[in-house]
Amino acid sequence: MTLKKFVANKPRALPVIILADTSGSMSIDGKINSLNQSLKDMIKSFAQEARSRAEINVAVITFGGQAEVHLNLTPAHQIEQLEELQATGGTPLGQACLLAKELIENKEILPSRSYRPVIILLSDGHPTDNYSLAFNELINSDRAKKATRLALSIGADADDSVLGDFNNDIEAPLFYAKNASDIHRFFRAVTMSVSNHSKSQAPNEPMKLDFAEVAEGELVEDDFDLDF
Repeated sequence: MTLKKFVANKPRALPVIILADTSGSMSIDGKINSLNQSLKDMIKSFAQEARSRAEINVAVITFGGQAEVHLNLTPAHQIEQLEELQATGGTPLGQACLLAKELIENKEILPSRSYRPVIILLSDGHPTDNYSLAFNELINSDRAKKATRLALSIGADADDSVLGDFNNDIEAPLFYAKNASDIHRFFRAVTMSVSNHSKSQAPNEPMKLDFAEVAEGELVEDDFDLDF
């Protein structure tokens, strides 16, 4: 087999990038615990997916007190353990946006042959830094404009205007989690949608989040009532 054929047959990366609010308020009502378990379940599920066409990669950027890359973009099947997120401090969304923009524009980390990213922003509060410039630079960057961008508003105190501007799914402008269990439901829908997308004939098309499949495909004791 020639090198050219080997490169052509190598699966292309399908990046899933999580921007997670880990401010102090996320420690209330089990929200941070639900988020930690949701991320672990998502990565475990992605790791089991076939990689003939697309290889799901995951990155986690947290913003609580300060923003940091909690998990560098890594193929899901290579992630042995995810260090648990800790909830503390304010909500420096602007710092997180700068890190996200740097990540998606770095072609050594995210080669040009990669599929469109899926970028997820979740928060339960208002930004505590001067976020506007960095936020706009991120959502207007070439790769972020082409990405599937989803946002989850957690609880009653989230800044829905900011989250709504981030989301670019016109069929479901913003998702709302009333409580910790809804965080897990949202991530189940993301997991199933990304997994199905990675196996589709067109993984480079914009992805649609499918809650109906989760509701029909899993037995749950309570109603599937995540609002959007």
